This record gives sequence, C-alpha cells and structure tokens, in this order.
Amino acid sequence: MTDTVISSHKKEVVIGFERPFVVIGERINPTGRKLLAAEMAAGDFSRVISDVQAQLEAGAHMLDVNAGIPLADEPAILAETVKLVQSLTDVPLSIDSSIVAALEAGLSVYKGKALVNSVTGEEDRLETVLPLVKKYGAAVVAISNDETGISQDPNVRFEIARKIVNRAADYGIPACDVVVDPLVMPIGAVPTSGRQVFELCHRLQKELKVNTTCGASNVSFGLPNRNGVNAAFMSMAIASGMTSAITNPLHTEIMTAIMGADVLMGHDQDCMRWIRKFREVPPAGADGVEARGRRETRRRRVEA
Repeated sequence: MTDTVISSHKKEVVIGFERPFVVIGERINPTGRKLLAAEMAAGDFSRVISDVQAQLEAGAHMLDVNAGIPLADEPAILAETVKLVQSLTDVPLSIDSSIVAALEAGLSVYKGKALVNSVTGEEDRLETVLPLVKKYGAAVVAISNDETGISQDPNVRFEIARKIVNRAADYGIPACDVVVDPLVMPIGAVPTSGRQVFELCHRLQKELKVNTTCGASNVSFGLPNRNGVNAAFMSMAIASGMTSAITNPLHTEIMTAIMGADVLMGHDQDCMRWIRKFREVPPAGADGVEARGRRETRRRRVEA
C-alpha cells in the first residue's frame, strides 16, 4: 500500500489506496471567475475567506490555492493567499500554479508539507519543479502529458507517469510523494475519456503503486446536468482506484457519490461516516409516542 501524507502545521491528511477518498476543494481559483480575480488582484480577499469556510463546511479535506491572474503579480498574491488560508484553517493545502516562481513563493511561506500542483513530463518542468519539491519537502501532482501534448493512448500517458515517478526518484522524491493526474478529458469531445481514466487509475495503482488525483469537473464540460455526470464519474473512478480529486465540494450530488463509493469500497468503517451524515433523527418524543400507540393498539385488541 502507498500512503501520501500531506500536512499543515497542525493536521495531516493521508491519501491512500485503502483510505477514504480525499476531496481537494477547487474554489480558491480565479480562473474563469472574473470577480474573484479582480478582487484578489486588488488585495480584497473577502471572497477567498468565504470560499474557505463554505468548502470546509461542505466536507473538503484539503484546499487547492491558485492565484493565476493575468498581468498580476502572481508570486506575491499566491504567497499572500497561502498565508491567509493557513490563518483560517488547519487543513493542508495544494499550492497550484504553472509559474515556478509562484510555486516557490507559496512554498516559502507554507507551514507543513504541501502538495505542489503540478509537474508534467516536459523536460523544463521536470528540471525546475522537482528540485523545488525536494527543497521544501513537498509532495507533487504529476500530470501525464509531455512535449508531445495529451495522448489519447492510455499506454502513452502511463509511460509519461512512469517517467515522472522515475525522475522524481532521481531527486530523492519517493513514489509515495508523487500523485499522478491521468488527465480527464471532456466526455462530450472524447467519448472514450472515461474508460481511459479508469484504465489508467487501475494500472497506476497496481503497477506504479502511486496515488491519483484529477480535475474531476473536466469530464462533463459542455454537457447539461454536469453534476449528474460528475457524480457518476467519481463513483466509477474511485472503484477503479482513484484516491483523490480536485473538485467542488459545494455540489451535494458529487459529495454524496464520493461518500457512497467509500462505503461500497469498504473505506468507511462500519458505514459510520455515512450514518452520521444521513441518519434521520426522530422528532423529540417521537419514540415514546410511537411506543404508546403500539401499546394502546395491543390493549384494545386484547379487550376486544
């Protein structure tokens, strides 16, 4: 078994094959959110604060933090956001950027062992991101594409993942600290994308023995009722071996699907998390009223 330990200064989250699925909240990300981007660029983090609180209340185990705002000082904003979020919560963070300087800025202020999002199989990314991961004692998301782009052949993506895991080892980063993203493509554009991911998750677990993650909502892009597709995808991905995902915990369909999959995979001991979440508590005194009603019914039958 492989466990990937991510931590804050107070709390650990473990991603693992025989552990409950880890939900990484995606909402602290200005991409596609113009108002959030404008506010963060102006130093207004009120929406970030509300997003932190909402995601934690919805059940996120970790939070992804991204500050990718065009023409803004991303390293400075990302570092400020990481410090702010860590002052609000003790859950571990995924530090998310395509800019190496921003990753280092976020890592330099982070307290604990972060998850770096991300490295690809491209040589320049391997040579710049992996030393950072080692320097700060982090774990890393490995995205299974390289200079040739995103292959539609799962075997090619698997070999890219193997390459990243091996290169990480060269830098002293163990396989348990590499979380592979097999890349989820929109099912509306690539009809086989679901099967590709399920096959890859199974192989990554059995052959490379690494944990996995993904940007789960990509699968439903362009479709109506996206949450329905996303929920079905999450259940099937978990059954195939996926161990975490960057997703929106505010969508109850998706969170219910994840919790149900944990139950069916045997990752929710005695179904206790499910029971605590969904057990209906009878109204006060209801049990006594019902019992008295049964006794009265039996007495009337005896007297008759």
